[in-house]
Amino acid sequence: MQNEVRTILQKLQNGECSIEEAERALKAAPFADLGFANVDLHRALRQGTAEVIYGAGKTAAQIVGILHAMTDAGQGRVIVTRLSPDKAAAIRETFSIDYDETAQFALLGGEAEPDGLGTILVVTGGTSDIPVAREALLTARALGNRTEAIFDVGVAGLHRLLSRLETIQQASVIVAVAGMEGALASVVGGLVDCPVIAVPTSVGYGASFGGVSALLSMLNSCASGVSVVNIDNGFGAGFLASRINHMEAKG
Repeated sequence: MQNEVRTILQKLQNGECSIEEAERALKAAPFADLGFANVDLHRALRQGTAEVIYGAGKTAAQIVGILHAMTDAGQGRVIVTRLSPDKAAAIRETFSIDYDETAQFALLGGEAEPDGLGTILVVTGGTSDIPVAREALLTARALGNRTEAIFDVGVAGLHRLLSRLETIQQASVIVAVAGMEGALASVVGGLVDCPVIAVPTSVGYGASFGGVSALLSMLNSCASGVSVVNIDNGFGAGFLASRINHMEAKG
């Protein structure tokens, strides 16, 4: 979409089209009305990243319809999150997607070439947090970032985290994923000079309240530079980490 807009503006600059013609072209099809969805075709122009499909609650047929609308409009790469295996199988009858069952994450068009400023590191408290962590990891990769992951280094065995201190301190952005009491984000935040995005997960026993305990702990972190996304929101963390990793000074 951005390339298309540049082409229109270049034609206008070169006198190959009028102001009115350029205006009509830029106004054309800002969204596609499919009846069950209004697909935002100008989001990449406004935000730098195209619309992402949230797969939960949608049928496979609806997702296929949205994918058709996006690809017909020239979008080459599409992310689908929270996509169940059965829907992924149905979509593959029409579109060639890369699918990660653990993260329930699908990608059409392949990963973007890494062009971020540094490396995004995803760290988990436990193995049970990996599905959410992989959603963050795959989101960041799809958006053009170098990524690394360190799994199962929670505070119950702090020596595991400290043994990877060099890798942790070299990251440009860290996504800390943890359930239970959610202490990992504070510990990591106290060791690094980069932004830390905390992701509370719904992993834990009864009094964890489905991730609310970890969420509140992370919101009350005593470490500076820690921000928090919603419970199990690996996608949101990976997306925000990518934004940070692509930041440049604006004149």
